Amino acid sequence: MKNPNPIYFMLILTLVLNGCVVDKKLDVEVYETSASGNKLSNLKEFEGGETSSKIQLLPEQKFQTITGFGGSFTEASAHLLNQMSKENRKKIIDAYFGEDGAKYSLTRTHMNSCDFSVSNYSYAPVADDFELHNFSVDEDRDDIIPFIKEAMAVSKEGFKILASPWTAPPWMKDNKDWRGGKLLPEYYETWALFFSKYIDAYALEDINIWGFTVENEPLGNDSNWESMHFSPEEMTSFVKNYLGPKLEEDGHQVKILGYDQNREHLKDWVDEMFRDEMNSRYYDGTAIHWYASTFEVFPEALQYAHAKAPNKHLIQSEACVDAEVPKWQDDLWYWSKEATDWGWDWAPEQDKHLHPKYAPVNRYARDIIGCLNNWVDGWIDWNMVLNKQGGPNWFENWCVAPVIVDEKKDEVYFTPIYYTMAHFSKFIRPGAKRIGFEKTDDQLMVTAAENPDGTIAVVLFNGGESKKDFELILGEASRSITMGPQAIQTVVVQATKTN
Repeated sequence: MKNPNPIYFMLILTLVLNGCVVDKKLDVEVYETSASGNKLSNLKEFEGGETSSKIQLLPEQKFQTITGFGGSFTEASAHLLNQMSKENRKKIIDAYFGEDGAKYSLTRTHMNSCDFSVSNYSYAPVADDFELHNFSVDEDRDDIIPFIKEAMAVSKEGFKILASPWTAPPWMKDNKDWRGGKLLPEYYETWALFFSKYIDAYALEDINIWGFTVENEPLGNDSNWESMHFSPEEMTSFVKNYLGPKLEEDGHQVKILGYDQNREHLKDWVDEMFRDEMNSRYYDGTAIHWYASTFEVFPEALQYAHAKAPNKHLIQSEACVDAEVPKWQDDLWYWSKEATDWGWDWAPEQDKHLHPKYAPVNRYARDIIGCLNNWVDGWIDWNMVLNKQGGPNWFENWCVAPVIVDEKKDEVYFTPIYYTMAHFSKFIRPGAKRIGFEKTDDQLMVTAAENPDGTIAVVLFNGGESKKDFELILGEASRSITMGPQAIQTVVVQATKTN
């Protein structure tokens, strides 16, 4: 037998080291939601022909630890669930929190009323009750509390709850109104006590509060609905001198997230929140919203916020298709460039370019992937359930939710947004680490995370009109995968196996 040509072996070795030769097939499951009709469908046939691009997973590159994904327990959603049959109520709660559903792991609720309440109310209705002797969460006992407890009962791994006030009761504010105004300094101690009493009241219901945002949208909402204004300096002063010390004094180990509004002003807030050790001591992170644009993720602002406080949370705490009445049983609308937001009509002229028409699925998929790839560790949707009008909402501020119901006919519609959210929440679990990747197709959006159980979830979005064929590579293993046009896909990588 002749000696093999050493040049041949050197060529093979070079190809292997450059990731061009693989001898194992990745063991994967592929789930797809698409404009063509797939709804988190587990694809049994997904290998295409000749691949046109490559995605190389780099698990040795580790980024942020994932806190979770989910939606919000609002009075509007809970009020609607109370009007549904037991079967449909259970169907919806199971779909969000059950093992066969989206498995939401990070949620939000409001303290006192918000725009998605049936009416204005406060847990502290008695004026000048400095010690809050009359504090009570009775307003939540018929709707929000049962909703949370039923979700807890079906959630195998549990979920975290982030609570946010839209406003202090009017008697604590300079304008004595639910809308706008500022917290009067003489009530700072009382307002800090309010947070502590809220934790205690919910604990008596066996509901643990994981964290707070200090104030929803402290820059205001043009006084349209419940709001209360803080500057970065005022909020930080309240946190470091009142809220943080009070929660510490009462033994509450709870997260405090600052800001809680749109990303275009993020730099101003994190500069003050994390200016020095005194300012940052009680802050556990920053909360953000997406309403500054229908397409722009503001990656520079997110990167800046992370660099300012690399060991603290950066959580997207609210998002929705706003200023729209939901489309009932019309899946294609959610994939079509027809939705508008508040900015389409009301944004200042210099900001109009940030608010074009958009496809709701595209907006969700792009934003979640963009956020994850720029250090965001949690992403929370707004209302879990709304009706065909986009309410109930005392201000008539109609919006869209992933699940729409006709409470009069006891009918339920799971929109494509529900399935889009589930592509992340179901497969990227709390404690996962976002990992690195390299891709050759700039039109394909990708993010990837390694779960605590060792599986890797790769979420991809193809917003184009043509299918995508790509090779997914992990070490010496790979798999050819076809992705439909206008589709979101989650590829769960199990373990490699030899061909």
